[in-house]
Amino acid sequence: MNIGIVCFPTYGGSGVVATELGKALADKGHKVHFMSYNQPFRLNIFNENIFYHEVAVNDYPLFDYPPYESVLASKIVDVAMYEQLDVLHVHYAIPHASVAYTAQQILKSKKINLPYLTTLHGTDITLVGRDPSFEPVIRFSLNHSNAISAVSNSLKKDTLNTFKIDNKITVIPNFINIKEYSVPNCHCNKRKYAPNGEKILVHVSNFRKVKRVEDVLKVFDKIRKKTPTKLILVGDGPERAAIEALCRQLNTCNDIINLGKLNDPKDILCISDLFILPSETESFGLSALEAMAMKVPVISTNTGGLPEVNINGKTGYLSKVGDVDDMAEKALTLLTNESKLAEFKMNAFNHAKKFDIDVILPKYEKLYKQLID
Repeated sequence: MNIGIVCFPTYGGSGVVATELGKALADKGHKVHFMSYNQPFRLNIFNENIFYHEVAVNDYPLFDYPPYESVLASKIVDVAMYEQLDVLHVHYAIPHASVAYTAQQILKSKKINLPYLTTLHGTDITLVGRDPSFEPVIRFSLNHSNAISAVSNSLKKDTLNTFKIDNKITVIPNFINIKEYSVPNCHCNKRKYAPNGEKILVHVSNFRKVKRVEDVLKVFDKIRKKTPTKLILVGDGPERAAIEALCRQLNTCNDIINLGKLNDPKDILCISDLFILPSETESFGLSALEAMAMKVPVISTNTGGLPEVNINGKTGYLSKVGDVDDMAEKALTLLTNESKLAEFKMNAFNHAKKFDIDVILPKYEKLYKQLID
């Protein structure tokens, strides 16, 4: 198949999933055409079946805001016509679903049929999508998508509750390539971060308010008072200044290592003992799944799609949003019990196998074929 993929190129989960999906499709012999304003950051390999088409927006003085959507629609039309795309897969509803519809209508006027699949990733529905100014466009573009997929049952339910969607929504969860998550391939020395044998707590996110990174520090502060622990933070974002201020207030800065953005956090995950994700909402929790694939149990909130990924009492523990006392208590039950921690590590890894790309990819291929046929 000749497949077009439209996504954001940034560090968020939707861009990661779209890129890894495209790479896996290319490995199976499909031709994959990425379209975005920058090369996706995980698109760092050469593959004869992968093509990147930059969406370049000229900066005209007339426009306060460059018309990215119009340029993207034109790019989709151009690539579809000259690369003979069979199907278009757009990740994140805003603005990609409406742009896909516009491109589809232009192509119809040229007697070219291009079906498109819209994949919902979370904040396009649960946060941005709830802005009333977007509602008519989102509802229209979703109802006119040839197919819709959501990354969790929770997100499917949220979408149906938020918008009047007549289209069927197929749940296809996020995935990881389990072969890439191998502890023997770890290139990081644990003693570098925990020289005295301390346990390592890790958090990976985009440091936005919805991630509640301040709760990570509060949980860590309670844990370190009971058992020697280090905290590694991976990521960056608007809450970083508040986090740094809180660590000074709690006097925990000497035990916190803030590594900033990493393209691939596997080397940090493989030396970690526990992953913490206290988010306000998560439609799936890809970072938690990546941790589990590296045999790291998860302490998370019980919101959104997280209970579909993190199985309470098996791969980690779930707590209510904001309940830092409960999160700390549950973390300590693992960090202070080596045999229990080892059991949860293997449980996490075995559960992560259910989300392997070899399991999930055929679901997308089946959906593509249905659209083409």
